[in-house]
Parts: sequence; C-alpha cells; structure tokens
Amino acid sequence: MLSAESKAQVIADYQRATGDTGSPEVQIALLTGKIKYLTDHLREHQKDHHSRRGLLKMVSLRRKLLNYLMRRHRTRYHDVVKRLEIRR
Repeated sequence: MLSAESKAQVIADYQRATGDTGSPEVQIALLTGKIKYLTDHLREHQKDHHSRRGLLKMVSLRRKLLNYLMRRHRTRYHDVVKRLEIRR
C-alpha cells in the first residue's frame, strides 16, 4: 500500500488549498495509487479473488468521482486525467 510519506506527497501534489484532503482530485489520486499497487499484486497472485473484488470497488469509486468532476468542473477533470495518465 501507500506509505505515509508517499500518501502525504500525493495529497500535497493534488490539494487545492492547504489542508485539503477531501477534494475529488486528491481522492482520485490516492485511489489511483492503490489501484496500481493492487494491479501489480494481482499479476503475481492471480487467485486472490478477495483483493480483486476490492480492486473492482476502487475502480468503480474512482470512475464515479471522475464522472462527478467531469459534470461539475470539466477543466479540473481534464487536468487530473492528464496528470495521472488515466485512460478515458
């Protein structure tokens, strides 16, 4: 998973104001880190179905946050997708 230092760095990179941890950009960035970690884990442990379910839930949550951001603030959405290199 993400270490405390890497999580703090992600929050610092994507926060909109000082102390911001709840904005969609921060949440999407944190979920992307977790998704990348679980994807690598599942490449080695193909039969770990419990982790696969968690991964699918995280992907679904990230998709919902991206849809929200696209509806409300299209420029912020495009910025996040570009910075995280997420396929759309």
